[in-house]
Amino acid sequence: MTLLVNYDKCCWQNGKCKSCSCGGACTGCVEVCPVEALQRANTLIVDQNKCIGCGACVDACKHHALKLV
Repeated sequence: MTLLVNYDKCCWQNGKCKSCSCGGACTGCVEVCPVEALQRANTLIVDQNKCIGCGACVDACKHHALKLV
C-alpha cells in the first residue's frame, strides 16, 4: 500500500498548521504513526519505506488529507 497526501487539504503547510488552533501541539497523523513514517517539515513528509499501511494516520486526519491506495 502507498500513503498519499492531498496537500491542498492537509493542515500542515509552509512549516505550520494552517487550519486549527493546536498551537503546534498536534495530536494528528504524525503522532499516531506506530513506525514514525510521517514527519512535519515545510510540508508533511511520508517515508514510504517505513509505512506499514496500518491506516492509523488516515483515521487521525481530521481534514481527510491522507489516503491509502
